[in-house]
Amino acid sequence: MGRILVVGAGLSGAVVARELAEAGFACLVIDERDHVAGNCHTSLDESTGIMVHRYGPHIFHTDNDAVWAFVGRFGEWVPYRHSVYSTVRGKVFSLPVNLLTINQFFGTAMTPAEARAFVAAQAEPIAVPANFREQGLSLVGEALYEAFFRHYTSKQWGTDDRNLPAAILRRLPLRFSYDINYFHHQRQAMPRDGYTALTQRMLEHPRIELRLGTAAEAVEERFDHTFYSGPLDRYFGYRLGRLGYRSLRFEELRLEGDALGCPVMNFPDPDVPWTRMTEHRHLSPWRKPLSDTSIVWREFSEATEPGKSPYYPLRLAGDERLLRDYVGLANAEHGITFLGRLGCYAYIDMDAAIGRALETARVAIAAFGAHAAPPAFVHDPLGKA
Repeated sequence: MGRILVVGAGLSGAVVARELAEAGFACLVIDERDHVAGNCHTSLDESTGIMVHRYGPHIFHTDNDAVWAFVGRFGEWVPYRHSVYSTVRGKVFSLPVNLLTINQFFGTAMTPAEARAFVAAQAEPIAVPANFREQGLSLVGEALYEAFFRHYTSKQWGTDDRNLPAAILRRLPLRFSYDINYFHHQRQAMPRDGYTALTQRMLEHPRIELRLGTAAEAVEERFDHTFYSGPLDRYFGYRLGRLGYRSLRFEELRLEGDALGCPVMNFPDPDVPWTRMTEHRHLSPWRKPLSDTSIVWREFSEATEPGKSPYYPLRLAGDERLLRDYVGLANAEHGITFLGRLGCYAYIDMDAAIGRALETARVAIAAFGAHAAPPAFVHDPLGKA
């Protein structure tokens, strides 16, 4: 096996390249951006000493021992517990919806059992929810759904809640305790030096060549195999049409003192144009700021247009049909493996992206050793694997 091309220097591409390099394969890693780490990119603001998450907050959490062992090789991790709050109708509530949220919202002092029975009575009996709205109403009832989910979701996805699949809401927890930890995974941490430094260390290997500011379409060299973590539809020149995504726009504010008092504040009210605000100093609480100035970002969700970075795959009915057609084209290709959230058109957390990349590399190394080609997808975007 000769040289291997890895398109994308985000987590998926970096993990695959590192595993292949350690197995003896020479890799060229390219990225059209001027930095590694993809949307996890972090950089230090020199005037304030604050580590800024340049594409929005990214929180690492996992129960996967292999993933934790892998990332631990490339930097120190600091324990971190994420907290999120929500400003609704001029009042602040804790998220995810928990016993404190419920008692605050309804002005009650219910016990866990009482709150569980109360919410069950509020919920609408929908046996098989057909969309996001029906899923929400069947879980929490109209009052909580309208306050915390309906309008936030419409702003985030740019469409009516009845157009969205029910599966989106199934990922959100509902707790009948005073536990306000946003995640429940055993390991929750942040890389002390940021995700970009972590990814750079993954790519520091004698068999890895890194070229930034280089688009896949501009590479004219020939390779024995390509691992592609860019957009699936872009690889095929959008010949069947564009898969639907949402993009994000950030508005930076520099404010004095502690502006939010928490890492992330949601704003689900329909008359507030942004979806949430992030105060970056709280994402690295072990760092001592150089001044009283705090960096706060307002986050706006927008339609993805040419030139804008795709963030969240919509996966509406039309997108699912288009995805199936693109997967068919991909499976007919030779010498390429698609991976990552863009290559598989899937929203996956960082630990899942790393786990999938490790598995993709393992399958590829075994295939190369048997003088065979790895499959186009190790993890099927259509949900079969």
